[in-house]
Amino acid sequence: MTLIECVPNVSEGRRLKVVDRMASALRSVVGVRLLDSSSDPSHNRSVFTMIGDADALEEAVLALYGCAAAEIDMRRHRGVHPRFGAVDVVPFVPLAGTSMDACVALAKRVGQTLADRFSVPIFLYAEAASATNRRHLADIRRGQFEGLAVKMTDSGWTPDFGPSRPHPTLGACAVGARRLLVAYNVNLATTRIDVATAIAAAIRESNGGLPGVKAIGVALPERGIVQVSVNLTDHTRTSLVDVWNAVKARAAQHGVEAVESEIVGLAPVAALRGASPGELQLTHFTPQTVLEYHLAALDADTPPRA
Repeated sequence: MTLIECVPNVSEGRRLKVVDRMASALRSVVGVRLLDSSSDPSHNRSVFTMIGDADALEEAVLALYGCAAAEIDMRRHRGVHPRFGAVDVVPFVPLAGTSMDACVALAKRVGQTLADRFSVPIFLYAEAASATNRRHLADIRRGQFEGLAVKMTDSGWTPDFGPSRPHPTLGACAVGARRLLVAYNVNLATTRIDVATAIAAAIRESNGGLPGVKAIGVALPERGIVQVSVNLTDHTRTSLVDVWNAVKARAAQHGVEAVESEIVGLAPVAALRGASPGELQLTHFTPQTVLEYHLAALDADTPPRA
């Protein structure tokens, strides 16, 4: 059995009926299992986690993009999370029996098809990147949707597939192949965005912080708090408790309390080593938050081979 995980991020997290329609489009594809759907109104973003083989996932991504194209206009989109497209990013992650090379090939194939079908510029990133300046998603997305037209006049930012200008309503899309990533947020009991930004800068690997950590500070004004939003790209070097303790300690230096944390999507069980969900003050945590829970269920549903 070969399995690939796909975790598309879509620039809609407020109109839940729209999110439901996108989720239904994914569920309708034979051979795809939608494991998780997570939406955040402040980020105005939804994250879908699904697994399947290459052909089924390609069909699912096309179905999702078709639904998003009918529902999302980036000229009207507002949210605290950086973004440059209606379907902002589509990563493929190798699981059982699948190589990274296979995910790179799939990313290229899906990217080309999206560009052809929707006339949207596609940038390949991470292991599928065509240039060193495209390996990191933050570099591709820098300037966001509003700055994309000017950015793409630079020959260094010609897309890998599709037109050399943004789609007027869909923007652009990053498609890539990468290892497992854990999206993890820590919420702070303050409205001071400077505190969240300073903590994010201190814990980032690029600034000499924790290995495998990317982080930004964002405000959640409707809740009266701020958030340190983290992408943990290597949970074998840094666990969630390492991130939680680092954020909590630095917040205390500012006289601020870390009040809760959350996993967006799914996480491998190894990322939770060293602490219980209660110790991390994880909200909405269930056994279904753990990736291996779904893989075990899949194995149980798979009939033995003759």
